[in-house]
Amino acid sequence: MARPSGQIALPLDWSAGSGNDPLIVGTSNADAVRYLRHPATWPVRTAVLTGPRGSGRSLIGRIFACETGGRVLDGYDSVSEEEIFHAWNAAQASGTPLLVIADAPPADWGIALPDLRSRLAAVPVLTIGDPDDCLARDLIEALFARRGIALAPGVASYIVPRMERSYAMIHRVVAALDAASLEKGGGIGIRLIRETLLSQGLIDPDLLERQDDKTCR
Repeated sequence: MARPSGQIALPLDWSAGSGNDPLIVGTSNADAVRYLRHPATWPVRTAVLTGPRGSGRSLIGRIFACETGGRVLDGYDSVSEEEIFHAWNAAQASGTPLLVIADAPPADWGIALPDLRSRLAAVPVLTIGDPDDCLARDLIEALFARRGIALAPGVASYIVPRMERSYAMIHRVVAALDAASLEKGGGIGIRLIRETLLSQGLIDPDLLERQDDKTCR
């Protein structure tokens, strides 16, 4: 499906770095992150960031606010249209950039205020896409590291092709494996991964077998 005009792809690359929630900028997200870091070049003083929950969009918002001094509305549905309208006007008047984080682009919000609808029609929309294999692997490792668990080499790479590729599923898989390892009192190995993902319905058994066959060849 073609991306709407003004919409910029923003895949995230999570890998090891400094800080509590590191965001590593690579070739896949450099252009979009550069856009957020230079609000003085924006055609208007507002931008919208969309993407699945759990994809790091709030982290990007925090980095944006810290680096630019801009204002962030994290969740357009948590504030009124009037508040967004006044925030948009304040951003234009003061020059302080405004970033609105949402589940969907403004065209899908069902905006009732005509003035707000017309203003947001001119706002660039940055979109976080579904994770690719490398991103999913790095995110799994980062989430386990945040829990104080260092995975053995190859463990995250084993998980990725055997699961649904979405941020929500990544978080569910990590939580399930963490709980299972605590319950059984051991590390996170292939046997635990297979048993946990299958027993909790987090993976299609046919997909698991197909991927295991590839591994054995």
